[in-house]
Amino acid sequence: MASLERIDLGEVPYTEAMEEMSDWVRQRQEGLIRDRLVLLSHPAVITYGVRTPPSDLPVNSTIPLVEVDRGGQATYHGPGQLVGYLVVNLRERGPSDVVRWVENALIRALDTLGFPALRRDTPPQAQSLVGVWTPEHEKVASIGMRIRRGVTSHGFALNIEPDLSVYSAFTACGLPDTHMTSLARMAAARGQAVPSEDEVRAAVASALDAA
Repeated sequence: MASLERIDLGEVPYTEAMEEMSDWVRQRQEGLIRDRLVLLSHPAVITYGVRTPPSDLPVNSTIPLVEVDRGGQATYHGPGQLVGYLVVNLRERGPSDVVRWVENALIRALDTLGFPALRRDTPPQAQSLVGVWTPEHEKVASIGMRIRRGVTSHGFALNIEPDLSVYSAFTACGLPDTHMTSLARMAAARGQAVPSEDEVRAAVASALDAA
C-alpha cells in the first residue's frame, strides 16, 4: 500500500487551512493528488460541530469560535499542539474504520516517544470517547473527521505543550468530567524530557506511514 504524502506546514490560520483542505479533498476525489497527511498548528481557536450544545461553548470568549463540518463536539486548537489533517481515499486504501486507524497510529507514535496511551470504547448511548487517552483516562488527543465521496478530511489534535487552562472555559468533546492533558504534563509526571515538535511529527508520520 502506498505511503501517505507528508506535508509539513507551520502555523496556519484555521479558516485558511479549511479553505485549503476543501481544495485538497476535491483534488483527491478527482485523482489529482495522492493520499496525504498535513501536519501543522493553528493560532488559538475553538471549533465545534452543528450538534454541539450551546451550553458546551464558552461565554464571552476571547478565543474565536468557528463552526465546522467534521464529526465530534467542541475542541481547542492552538500553540503547543500538533494538528494533523488526513486527505485519504478510503475506496482505494481502506480501512473502513478510519477513526480507529488514526487512534491506533497515534498510540503507536506515543509509545515510541515513551508515553503509554490507549483508546476507549464508547458505551451504548454514551457520549463518544473517540480519541487517545492516558491509562488514567485523561485525554491527550482529539479526533474528528468527515468523509465525502469516499475521501476523508479533518483529523486529529495532539497536545504537546499547549495552555491547558483554556479547557476550563468550555466543555471539550462533550465530556464535562474529562481532564485534558499534554505530553508536557505526562513527561513531568514521569520525569521525562518533553519531546520536541519535530520529534512528535516524525513519530506520528511514521506511525501513519507517511513519507
